Amino acid sequence: MNLNLSNSNYKLIILIMVIVVAGMSQGMLLPLLTILLDRSGVSADANGLNAAALYIGIFSTMFFIEKPVRRFGYKPVIMVGMGMIILATCLFPLWQQTAVWFVLRLLVGVGDSALHYATQLWIVTSSPKEHRGRNISLYGMAYGLGFSLGPFGITLLKIGIWFPFLITSGFFVIVLLLVQKLTNERPERGERVEAIHKRASKVFRLAWFPLLTSLLFGYMEASMNSNFPLYGLRVGLHESNIGVLLPIIGVGSLIMQLPLGIWSDRIGRRSILIVTGFIGALAFACIPLAGSNPWWIGLLFGVAGGMVGSFFSLGLAYAADILPRHLLPTANVIASIQYSVGSIAGPLIGGFAIGYLHVASMFYFISFIYLLFALSGLIFKHKAA
Repeated sequence: MNLNLSNSNYKLIILIMVIVVAGMSQGMLLPLLTILLDRSGVSADANGLNAAALYIGIFSTMFFIEKPVRRFGYKPVIMVGMGMIILATCLFPLWQQTAVWFVLRLLVGVGDSALHYATQLWIVTSSPKEHRGRNISLYGMAYGLGFSLGPFGITLLKIGIWFPFLITSGFFVIVLLLVQKLTNERPERGERVEAIHKRASKVFRLAWFPLLTSLLFGYMEASMNSNFPLYGLRVGLHESNIGVLLPIIGVGSLIMQLPLGIWSDRIGRRSILIVTGFIGALAFACIPLAGSNPWWIGLLFGVAGGMVGSFFSLGLAYAADILPRHLLPTANVIASIQYSVGSIAGPLIGGFAIGYLHVASMFYFISFIYLLFALSGLIFKHKAA
Protein backbone atom coordinates (compact mmCIF):
# COMPACT_ATOMS: atom_id res chain seq x y z
CA MET A 1 0.00 0.00 0.00
CA ASN A 2 1.39 3.40 -1.00
CA LEU A 3 1.02 5.86 1.89
CA ASN A 4 1.05 9.60 1.33
CA LEU A 5 3.43 10.75 4.04
CA SER A 6 2.54 14.39 3.52
CA ASN A 7 -0.87 13.54 4.99
CA SER A 8 -1.21 15.22 8.38
CA ASN A 9 -2.06 11.98 10.21
CA TYR A 10 1.04 10.16 9.02
CA LYS A 11 3.13 13.24 9.69
CA LEU A 12 1.80 13.38 13.25
CA ILE A 13 2.56 9.68 13.80
CA ILE A 14 6.17 10.04 12.66
CA LEU A 15 6.74 13.20 14.69
CA ILE A 16 5.35 11.42 17.74
CA MET A 17 7.81 8.59 17.14
CA VAL A 18 10.63 11.17 17.09
CA ILE A 19 9.54 12.43 20.48
CA VAL A 20 9.22 8.93 21.97
CA VAL A 21 12.86 8.20 21.12
CA ALA A 22 14.02 11.67 22.22
CA GLY A 23 12.26 11.22 25.56
CA MET A 24 13.78 7.77 25.94
CA SER A 25 17.25 9.18 25.35
CA GLN A 26 16.86 12.01 27.84
CA GLY A 27 15.15 9.79 30.42
CA MET A 28 18.07 7.35 30.25
CA LEU A 29 21.04 9.71 30.05
CA LEU A 30 20.22 11.90 33.06
CA PRO A 31 19.98 9.21 35.79
CA LEU A 32 22.44 6.82 34.12
CA LEU A 33 25.25 9.37 33.89
CA THR A 34 24.48 10.65 37.39
CA ILE A 35 24.86 7.16 38.86
CA LEU A 36 28.04 6.44 36.89
CA LEU A 37 29.61 9.70 38.11
CA ASP A 38 28.50 9.01 41.70
CA ARG A 39 30.15 5.57 41.49
CA SER A 40 33.40 7.23 40.47
CA GLY A 41 33.31 9.50 43.54
CA VAL A 42 32.09 12.77 42.01
CA SER A 43 30.39 15.00 44.63
CA ALA A 44 26.67 15.79 44.51
CA ASP A 45 27.12 19.45 43.57
CA ALA A 46 29.73 18.64 40.87
CA ASN A 47 27.43 15.91 39.60
CA GLY A 48 24.59 18.42 39.34
CA LEU A 49 26.84 20.86 37.47
CA ASN A 50 27.79 18.17 34.95
CA ALA A 51 24.12 17.27 34.45
CA ALA A 52 23.31 20.93 33.78
CA ALA A 53 25.55 20.84 30.70
CA LEU A 54 22.79 19.24 28.65
CA TYR A 55 20.48 22.13 29.42
CA ILE A 56 23.18 24.72 28.80
CA GLY A 57 23.33 23.26 25.29
CA ILE A 58 19.54 23.50 24.99
CA PHE A 59 19.57 27.07 26.28
CA SER A 60 22.31 28.30 23.93
CA THR A 61 20.58 26.78 20.91
CA MET A 62 17.44 28.83 21.46
CA PHE A 63 19.23 32.06 20.52
CA PHE A 64 19.69 30.98 16.90
CA ILE A 65 17.31 28.07 16.17
CA GLU A 66 14.39 30.18 14.90
CA LYS A 67 16.28 31.42 11.81
CA PRO A 68 17.31 28.01 10.40
CA VAL A 69 13.80 26.65 10.99
CA ARG A 70 12.26 29.61 9.11
CA ARG A 71 14.86 29.34 6.32
CA PHE A 72 15.25 25.57 5.84
CA GLY A 73 12.03 24.21 7.34
CA TYR A 74 11.23 21.73 10.09
CA LYS A 75 12.53 18.48 8.58
CA PRO A 76 16.24 19.36 8.09
CA VAL A 77 16.49 20.80 11.60
CA ILE A 78 14.98 17.65 13.13
CA MET A 79 17.37 15.42 11.17
CA VAL A 80 20.47 17.42 12.10
CA GLY A 81 19.40 17.40 15.76
CA MET A 82 19.02 13.61 15.76
CA GLY A 83 22.39 13.19 14.07
CA MET A 84 24.11 15.19 16.81
CA ILE A 85 22.48 13.11 19.55
CA ILE A 86 23.47 9.83 17.88
CA LEU A 87 27.09 10.98 17.62
CA ALA A 88 27.34 12.10 21.24
CA THR A 89 25.54 9.04 22.62
CA CYS A 90 27.96 6.69 20.87
CA LEU A 91 30.93 8.57 22.34
CA PHE A 92 29.85 8.51 26.03
CA PRO A 93 31.17 5.01 26.87
CA LEU A 94 34.47 5.63 25.06
CA TRP A 95 35.71 8.44 27.38
CA GLN A 96 34.44 8.19 30.96
CA GLN A 97 35.76 11.55 32.09
CA THR A 98 33.71 14.40 33.57
CA ALA A 99 35.18 17.05 31.25
CA VAL A 100 34.50 14.96 28.14
CA TRP A 101 30.99 14.11 29.34
CA PHE A 102 30.31 17.81 29.94
CA VAL A 103 31.11 18.54 26.28
CA LEU A 104 29.10 15.55 25.03
CA ARG A 105 26.13 16.62 27.15
CA LEU A 106 26.35 20.07 25.58
CA LEU A 107 26.21 18.43 22.15
CA VAL A 108 23.18 16.32 23.16
CA GLY A 109 21.52 19.48 24.46
CA VAL A 110 21.97 21.30 21.15
CA GLY A 111 20.60 18.36 19.16
CA ASP A 112 17.73 17.77 21.57
CA SER A 113 16.80 21.44 21.50
CA ALA A 114 16.75 21.53 17.70
CA LEU A 115 14.54 18.49 17.22
CA HIS A 116 12.15 19.43 20.05
CA TYR A 117 11.72 23.00 18.86
CA ALA A 118 11.04 22.00 15.26
CA THR A 119 8.75 19.12 16.22
CA GLN A 120 6.69 21.14 18.72
CA LEU A 121 6.24 24.00 16.31
CA TRP A 122 5.35 21.70 13.41
CA ILE A 123 2.61 20.00 15.45
CA VAL A 124 1.20 23.21 16.96
CA THR A 125 1.08 25.20 13.72
CA SER A 126 -0.41 22.37 11.64
CA SER A 127 -3.14 21.46 14.16
CA PRO A 128 -6.63 23.00 13.92
CA LYS A 129 -7.63 24.87 17.09
CA GLU A 130 -10.36 22.40 17.99
CA HIS A 131 -7.83 19.54 18.07
CA ARG A 132 -4.76 21.47 19.23
CA GLY A 133 -5.07 20.36 22.86
CA ARG A 134 -5.49 16.74 21.81
CA ASN A 135 -2.56 16.78 19.37
CA ILE A 136 -0.14 18.55 21.68
CA SER A 137 -1.22 16.13 24.42
CA LEU A 138 -0.31 13.25 22.12
CA TYR A 139 3.09 14.93 21.79
CA GLY A 140 3.31 15.09 25.58
CA MET A 141 2.21 11.47 25.90
CA ALA A 142 4.90 10.44 23.43
CA TYR A 143 7.57 12.25 25.41
CA GLY A 144 6.22 10.82 28.66
CA LEU A 145 6.27 7.29 27.23
CA GLY A 146 9.86 7.63 26.06
CA PHE A 147 10.94 9.35 29.26
CA SER A 148 9.33 6.56 31.31
CA LEU A 149 11.17 3.87 29.36
CA GLY A 150 14.52 5.68 29.50
CA PRO A 151 15.53 4.96 33.13
CA PHE A 152 15.19 1.23 32.50
CA GLY A 153 18.48 1.67 30.64
CA ILE A 154 20.11 1.64 34.08
CA THR A 155 19.31 -2.08 34.34
CA LEU A 156 21.21 -2.74 31.09
CA LEU A 157 24.50 -1.79 32.74
CA LYS A 158 24.90 -5.40 33.88
CA ILE A 159 25.39 -6.35 30.19
CA GLY A 160 28.02 -3.68 29.68
CA ILE A 161 28.44 0.07 29.96
CA TRP A 162 28.18 0.43 26.17
CA PHE A 163 24.87 -1.42 25.83
CA PRO A 164 22.34 1.28 26.96
CA PHE A 165 24.00 3.86 24.71
CA LEU A 166 24.03 1.51 21.71
CA ILE A 167 20.33 0.64 22.07
CA THR A 168 19.31 4.31 22.24
CA SER A 169 21.39 5.20 19.19
CA GLY A 170 19.81 2.36 17.24
CA PHE A 171 16.30 3.68 17.90
CA PHE A 172 17.36 7.14 16.73
CA VAL A 173 18.71 5.75 13.44
CA ILE A 174 15.41 3.97 12.73
CA VAL A 175 13.33 7.10 13.35
CA LEU A 176 15.76 9.25 11.35
CA LEU A 177 15.03 7.11 8.29
CA LEU A 178 11.27 7.66 8.77
CA VAL A 179 11.65 11.43 9.12
CA GLN A 180 13.58 11.49 5.86
CA LYS A 181 10.36 10.41 4.07
CA LEU A 182 8.32 13.40 5.27
CA THR A 183 7.56 16.38 3.05
CA ASN A 184 9.31 19.47 4.42
CA GLU A 185 7.30 22.51 5.58
CA ARG A 186 8.15 25.99 6.91
CA PRO A 187 6.51 28.29 9.51
CA GLU A 188 4.16 31.07 8.43
CA ARG A 189 5.48 34.61 8.17
CA GLY A 190 3.67 37.71 9.39
CA GLU A 191 2.63 40.45 7.00
CA ARG A 192 5.56 42.49 8.27
CA VAL A 193 8.69 41.24 9.95
CA GLU A 194 9.12 42.73 13.43
CA ALA A 195 12.40 42.86 15.32
CA ILE A 196 12.93 39.88 17.62
CA HIS A 197 12.77 42.02 20.78
CA LYS A 198 9.41 43.45 19.71
CA ARG A 199 8.02 39.99 18.99
CA ALA A 200 9.32 38.67 22.30
CA SER A 201 7.87 41.63 24.21
CA LYS A 202 4.46 41.08 22.63
CA VAL A 203 4.57 37.35 23.38
CA PHE A 204 5.44 37.99 27.04
CA ARG A 205 2.69 40.60 27.38
CA LEU A 206 0.01 38.32 25.96
CA ALA A 207 1.08 34.90 27.24
CA TRP A 208 3.33 35.16 30.30
CA PHE A 209 1.27 32.67 32.31
CA PRO A 210 1.16 29.86 29.71
CA LEU A 211 4.90 30.25 29.09
CA LEU A 212 5.76 29.85 32.79
CA THR A 213 4.83 26.19 32.42
CA SER A 214 8.01 25.50 30.44
CA LEU A 215 10.19 26.96 33.22
CA LEU A 216 8.53 24.83 35.88
CA PHE A 217 8.49 21.69 33.79
CA GLY A 218 12.19 22.03 32.97
CA TYR A 219 13.11 22.57 36.62
CA MET A 220 11.05 19.61 37.82
CA GLU A 221 12.17 17.20 35.12
CA ALA A 222 15.90 17.92 35.37
CA SER A 223 15.87 18.04 39.16
CA MET A 224 14.05 14.72 39.46
CA ASN A 225 16.21 12.87 36.95
CA SER A 226 19.53 14.36 38.05
CA ASN A 227 18.99 14.77 41.80
CA PHE A 228 16.51 12.07 42.79
CA PRO A 229 19.09 9.28 42.24
CA LEU A 230 21.28 11.07 44.81
CA TYR A 231 18.29 11.61 47.13
CA GLY A 232 17.29 7.97 46.80
CA LEU A 233 20.76 6.65 47.57
CA ARG A 234 20.98 8.86 50.66
CA VAL A 235 17.61 7.81 52.10
CA GLY A 236 18.41 4.12 51.60
CA LEU A 237 16.89 3.20 48.23
CA HIS A 238 18.70 0.68 46.03
CA GLU A 239 19.79 1.59 42.51
CA SER A 240 17.23 -0.85 41.11
CA ASN A 241 14.46 0.93 43.09
CA ILE A 242 15.56 4.26 41.65
CA GLY A 243 15.50 2.86 38.12
CA VAL A 244 11.92 1.67 38.65
CA LEU A 245 10.61 4.73 40.53
CA LEU A 246 11.75 7.43 38.12
CA PRO A 247 9.63 6.16 35.20
CA ILE A 248 6.50 6.38 37.38
CA ILE A 249 6.48 10.17 36.95
CA GLY A 250 6.36 9.62 33.20
CA VAL A 251 3.70 6.92 33.56
CA GLY A 252 1.49 9.31 35.54
CA SER A 253 2.03 11.94 32.86
CA LEU A 254 1.30 9.39 30.14
CA ILE A 255 -2.00 8.37 31.74
CA MET A 256 -3.22 11.94 32.23
CA GLN A 257 -1.87 13.70 29.12
CA LEU A 258 -4.78 12.94 26.80
CA PRO A 259 -7.59 13.43 29.36
CA LEU A 260 -6.12 16.76 30.44
CA GLY A 261 -5.65 17.83 26.82
CA ILE A 262 -9.26 16.98 25.96
CA TRP A 263 -10.62 18.64 29.13
CA SER A 264 -8.57 21.73 28.36
CA ASP A 265 -10.20 21.90 24.92
CA ARG A 266 -13.60 21.81 26.61
CA ILE A 267 -13.36 23.76 29.87
CA GLY A 268 -10.30 25.96 29.36
CA ARG A 269 -6.56 25.47 29.72
CA ARG A 270 -6.14 28.12 32.40
CA SER A 271 -8.45 26.28 34.81
CA ILE A 272 -6.75 22.95 34.15
CA LEU A 273 -3.27 24.42 34.75
CA ILE A 274 -4.31 26.05 38.04
CA VAL A 275 -5.90 22.88 39.44
CA THR A 276 -3.07 20.57 38.37
CA GLY A 277 -0.51 23.03 39.76
CA PHE A 278 -2.14 22.95 43.19
CA ILE A 279 -2.40 19.15 43.30
CA GLY A 280 1.14 18.69 41.99
CA ALA A 281 2.51 21.03 44.67
CA LEU A 282 0.80 18.97 47.38
CA ALA A 283 2.11 15.67 45.99
CA PHE A 284 5.73 16.87 45.86
CA ALA A 285 5.51 18.26 49.40
CA CYS A 286 4.41 14.85 50.69
CA ILE A 287 7.24 12.82 49.13
CA PRO A 288 9.72 13.31 52.03
CA LEU A 289 7.04 11.92 54.39
CA ALA A 290 7.26 8.60 52.55
CA GLY A 291 10.85 8.10 53.75
CA SER A 292 12.46 5.15 51.95
CA ASN A 293 9.20 3.31 51.27
CA PRO A 294 9.24 2.74 47.48
CA TRP A 295 5.49 2.04 47.34
CA TRP A 296 4.49 5.39 48.86
CA ILE A 297 7.13 7.24 46.84
CA GLY A 298 5.84 5.55 43.68
CA LEU A 299 2.24 6.53 44.46
CA LEU A 300 3.18 10.17 45.02
CA PHE A 301 5.34 10.18 41.89
CA GLY A 302 2.39 8.92 39.89
CA VAL A 303 0.10 11.66 41.22
CA ALA A 304 2.70 14.41 40.74
CA GLY A 305 3.60 13.23 37.23
CA GLY A 306 -0.05 12.95 36.25
CA MET A 307 -0.72 16.51 37.32
CA VAL A 308 2.34 18.44 36.13
CA GLY A 309 3.67 16.13 33.40
CA SER A 310 1.38 17.89 30.90
CA PHE A 311 2.58 21.38 31.78
CA PHE A 312 4.86 22.00 28.81
CA SER A 313 2.43 20.72 26.19
CA LEU A 314 -0.63 22.41 27.72
CA GLY A 315 1.30 25.66 28.07
CA LEU A 316 2.20 25.60 24.36
CA ALA A 317 -1.41 24.85 23.42
CA TYR A 318 -2.66 27.69 25.63
CA ALA A 319 -0.13 30.12 24.12
CA ALA A 320 -1.23 29.05 20.63
CA ASP A 321 -4.83 29.88 21.60
CA ILE A 322 -3.87 33.40 22.63
CA LEU A 323 -1.19 34.45 20.16
CA PRO A 324 -1.34 35.29 16.42
CA ARG A 325 0.08 32.47 14.32
CA HIS A 326 3.12 34.45 13.14
CA LEU A 327 4.22 34.84 16.79
CA LEU A 328 4.16 31.10 17.53
CA PRO A 329 7.80 30.48 16.47
CA THR A 330 8.92 33.23 18.86
CA ALA A 331 6.72 31.81 21.62
CA ASN A 332 8.31 28.40 21.12
CA VAL A 333 11.79 29.94 21.36
CA ILE A 334 10.84 31.67 24.62
CA ALA A 335 9.29 28.49 26.00
CA SER A 336 12.41 26.51 25.13
CA ILE A 337 14.69 29.13 26.69
CA GLN A 338 12.65 29.06 29.89
CA TYR A 339 12.66 25.26 29.85
CA SER A 340 16.44 25.41 29.54
CA VAL A 341 16.78 27.93 32.38
CA GLY A 342 14.65 25.74 34.62
CA SER A 343 16.57 22.64 33.56
CA ILE A 344 19.93 24.25 34.32
CA ALA A 345 18.71 25.55 37.67
CA GLY A 346 17.15 22.22 38.72
CA PRO A 347 20.29 20.06 38.99
CA LEU A 348 22.36 22.95 40.38
CA ILE A 349 19.91 23.96 43.11
CA GLY A 350 18.96 20.37 43.88
CA GLY A 351 22.57 19.21 44.07
CA PHE A 352 23.47 22.13 46.35
CA ALA A 353 20.45 21.49 48.56
CA ILE A 354 21.24 17.78 48.95
CA GLY A 355 24.91 18.46 49.60
CA TYR A 356 24.64 21.42 51.99
CA LEU A 357 21.03 21.67 53.24
CA HIS A 358 18.47 19.00 54.07
CA VAL A 359 18.19 16.05 51.69
CA ALA A 360 14.41 16.61 51.31
CA SER A 361 14.66 20.32 50.51
CA MET A 362 14.66 19.61 46.75
CA PHE A 363 11.04 18.46 47.01
CA TYR A 364 9.93 21.36 49.19
CA PHE A 365 11.24 23.88 46.67
CA ILE A 366 9.56 22.11 43.73
CA SER A 367 6.30 22.18 45.68
CA PHE A 368 6.70 25.89 46.45
CA ILE A 369 7.22 26.98 42.84
CA TYR A 370 4.20 25.00 41.61
CA LEU A 371 2.08 26.59 44.33
CA LEU A 372 3.23 30.07 43.25
CA PHE A 373 2.38 29.21 39.65
CA ALA A 374 -1.14 28.12 40.54
CA LEU A 375 -1.73 31.31 42.52
CA SER A 376 -0.41 33.46 39.64
CA GLY A 377 -2.96 31.83 37.34
CA LEU A 378 -5.75 33.35 39.41
CA ILE A 379 -4.67 36.86 38.36
CA PHE A 380 -3.88 36.12 34.69
CA LYS A 381 -6.22 37.79 32.19
CA HIS A 382 -6.39 37.50 28.41
CA LYS A 383 -5.29 40.63 26.57
CA ALA A 384 -6.02 41.66 23.03
CA ALA A 385 -3.18 41.13 20.55
